[in-house]
Amino acid sequence: MRKIYLFAFLLLSFGSMGQGLPGLGAGTIGTNKPILHGKNWVAITGKPLAATAGAQIFQQGGNAVDAACAMIAATSTMWDVLSWGGETQALIYHPEEKKVIAINALGYAPTGATVDFYQSQGMAYPPEYGPLAATTPGTPGGIMTMLAEYGKLSLEQVLKPAMDLAKGYPIEAQTANAIEAQKNRIKQWPYSKAVFLTHLGEKREGPEAGEIFVQDDLYQTLSKLVAAEQEALKAGKSRKEAIYAAYDRFYKGDIAKEIVRGTREQGGLFTESDLANWKVKIEEPLQVNYKGIEVYKLQEWTQGPALLQSLNILENFDLKSMGYNSANYIHTVYQAMSLAFADRDFYYGDPAFVNSPMKGLLSKEYAKERAKLIGSTNDPKITAGDPYPFQGESNPHSELLKKQAQALAALSPAEIDSQVDEKFLSEFQSGTTSVQTADAEGWVVSVTPSGGWVPAVIAGNTGVGLSQRMQSFVLDKNLNPYNLPEPGKRPRVTLTPSMALKDGKPLLAFSVQGGDSQDQNLLQFFLNVVEFDMNVQEAVEAANFNSYQMQSSFGDHEIKPGAITLRQDTPDWVRRDLLKRGYVMDFWGKTSGPITAIWLDWKHGTLWGGASNYGDDYGIAW
Repeated sequence: MRKIYLFAFLLLSFGSMGQGLPGLGAGTIGTNKPILHGKNWVAITGKPLAATAGAQIFQQGGNAVDAACAMIAATSTMWDVLSWGGETQALIYHPEEKKVIAINALGYAPTGATVDFYQSQGMAYPPEYGPLAATTPGTPGGIMTMLAEYGKLSLEQVLKPAMDLAKGYPIEAQTANAIEAQKNRIKQWPYSKAVFLTHLGEKREGPEAGEIFVQDDLYQTLSKLVAAEQEALKAGKSRKEAIYAAYDRFYKGDIAKEIVRGTREQGGLFTESDLANWKVKIEEPLQVNYKGIEVYKLQEWTQGPALLQSLNILENFDLKSMGYNSANYIHTVYQAMSLAFADRDFYYGDPAFVNSPMKGLLSKEYAKERAKLIGSTNDPKITAGDPYPFQGESNPHSELLKKQAQALAALSPAEIDSQVDEKFLSEFQSGTTSVQTADAEGWVVSVTPSGGWVPAVIAGNTGVGLSQRMQSFVLDKNLNPYNLPEPGKRPRVTLTPSMALKDGKPLLAFSVQGGDSQDQNLLQFFLNVVEFDMNVQEAVEAANFNSYQMQSSFGDHEIKPGAITLRQDTPDWVRRDLLKRGYVMDFWGKTSGPITAIWLDWKHGTLWGGASNYGDDYGIAW
């Protein structure tokens, strides 16, 4: 077995990616799943049934936005590590406007959600679970806004697959077992208990794999949205106006009232005005140019700009000559990510409330200065830099930065915790799902919806599971003065869809589930394609490494300097080299993360899809 692993590693190491070895066709080496080839459309997401929902919409004449909305709705209904009360964030390439559009459908902190409130509850951070962990629901608004502004079909058509699932679908083992494992927590919340624990009082109280799982309350909620749309159409409203009538019913009508009532009954903070005043934001994305390729991410209310910062830093190194996953390559990319994530941990926050120094953070000059800090060994005491001079300003938090650096400098090696355990890994890599779609008209969509995962508090009789995203705030300004909770403020989240353009045309759409590991895996996926010539399926399956040298966005917000996860087939000489450089290693069978991606082949006018072999990710193309 060791010989097979070594042979596979050597094939990947010596430039055989993308085009294959001489005499072999592209994509013929070593992938566990085939590349998806489509002429008309591609739909990829976290579960096979949800990918089928996207395929149904395409077959009805919908575009990539319609299909993406149907897939988000389906995955939310299937509790694919998210629910209807979670959050949706997307990048959309508009072929007529020839630009990338950003969708911000992240809920915000409700009335009363302040630093003082959470500290008065004896909390060091907002909680991981329960009604006090909930931001306002974002996914319904995100779906309806995307559909109204950029789709072609009706809300009724797009919600039909999710409504069919709500009436009953064969639940898969992953979700069924998560419910069973979390049943004691679920029992704290009466509406969650009624929905999830289908065998209450029996030895196994959660559903079994393959059991038909019915969610009648959710079906009724979705039916109300369709009814609002139909009533508006009968009154002579346009397609767009009718979809927004459904939007208003969710956020201002009877659905909103029941969400608020059910949440407050269980100890939450929501008010009707919290839901009524929340709005989806259509934004300009951030972008950098990496060797002629424009890479787009959402703004600094996500961690996405950390990938852009990493690319700016890495542009100062010859990565290809180092060799794919050599010790030099791993060390250089790890250090670049550490520098970028240190900035993320200190500077990122909701731009509606704070002025994060994004111009300086994304400047090439700042990246060159940060790149100079990469030495020959791991630096466990990396702190945020000072980007303000690179945008012609003075840093308003320079004293906090000094305090951070002094505190780290004072730590002895024995005081630096680089050991990871199961709980830490579970929190650090908390899942979500991802959605990628593209069509022959030129629409391309990348989405990372999340929030409301099992165990979720269900809001009254709506069937809507609430988000747990409040936990991504911090309560100590010394950690991040930009990311403190306030009513109406969005937390800085890990969710991070990605898109790349070349010569003004879309090249890649890619995202991944997995908490703080997302932009690590996406960075390496992107480099696999552009530096090492891997095709899209090779790139999503390739061996990545995961760093924990950044503050977790979940739970106790821990940091593990120098800790690194590598794939089990990492050669001994690479392991020895990394050990000398100060890394604390552990090894897994798969390390790519469940990446989904679409590559646009402009030479042949076709679409190539990749779905990782890491989890249940699945795609369909035509």
